[in-house]
Amino acid sequence: MKPVSVWPIAALIVVIAAALLLQSVFVVQEGQQAIVLQFGEHIRTIKEPGLHFRLPFLQTVHYFESRVLMADGRADEYLTLDKKRLVVDHIARWRIVDPLTFYQTVRTEAGALARLDQIIGSRLREEIARHEFIQVIREQREQIMRAVTDETEVLARQFGIEVLDVRIKRLDLPAEVQESVFARMEAERHRIALRYRAEGEEAAREIRASADKEREIILAAAYEQAERIRGEGDARATRIYAEAYSRDPDFYAFLRRMEAYQDIIPSKTTLVLGSDSALLRHLEHPAGP
Repeated sequence: MKPVSVWPIAALIVVIAAALLLQSVFVVQEGQQAIVLQFGEHIRTIKEPGLHFRLPFLQTVHYFESRVLMADGRADEYLTLDKKRLVVDHIARWRIVDPLTFYQTVRTEAGALARLDQIIGSRLREEIARHEFIQVIREQREQIMRAVTDETEVLARQFGIEVLDVRIKRLDLPAEVQESVFARMEAERHRIALRYRAEGEEAAREIRASADKEREIILAAAYEQAERIRGEGDARATRIYAEAYSRDPDFYAFLRRMEAYQDIIPSKTTLVLGSDSALLRHLEHPAGP
C-alpha cells in the first residue's frame, strides 16, 4: 500500500484559507463609508477608511459616499402670489450622514435624488406661492432659497441625508409667456427710441435755429462794418479827389471830357463833325469852357 501524499490536501487547505481570508477582509476607501449586515440585520457602521474584517459568506458590506454630492433637479413650472408663471430649475448639495437609515429608506443614490427632487419641488412651490413675481426674481430670492434649504434639510433627515444648500440654477418664463413679454419689451424699447429721436430732433432744431440766428447777427455786424469801412473809404477817396481836382480844375474838366468821349465813341469809329461841334471846341480851346 502506497503512502498518501499530504501536499494536495495542504494545498487545498491553503486555497480554502486564502479564499476565507479574502472574503473576510474588505477595504473602505477615502471618501467612502459602509455598513455591515448579517442576514439583513445591521452589525456595524464604518465611517473611517482602512482595512476591516467581516464574517465570510454571512455578512455583507454596502458602500456609500461620504463626500458632498450634487442633486440637479428637473425644471418645473411654478405659480407666484400674483399669478405669474415661472419655470425654475434648482440644484442642491447634500451628503449621507446616516448610512443605515439611508439604506433602509432610499437604498441608492438614485432613490435619494428622486426623494430630494420631490421634497425640494414641493418646498419651492409653497415658497414661491407666498411671494410675488418681482420678489422671487430679485428682491427676496435669497430669503426664499434659505427657507427652502432649511425646510428640505429637516425633511431629508428621515432618509439619513444632510442637505447643505439649495439654489436656483435657472429661472425663466414659460415659452408662450416669453413671446408676449419680449413683444412688450420690444414695444417699450421702440417707444423709448421714438422719444429719444423726437428729443434729438427738437434739440437739433434748437441748435440750428441758434446757429442761424448767430450767423445772421455775425453777417449783419460784418455788413455794418463793411459798409462803414466802405463809406470811410469813399469819403477819403472823395476828399483825395477833391484835393487833387482843386489844384487844377481846368485839367480835371478836360480829363473828364476825354473820358466821356472815350466812353461815347466806340473804337475804330469815324465821325464827321462840324467845326462848331461841342465835342471839338475843347480841342480848339482846351483850356477854355
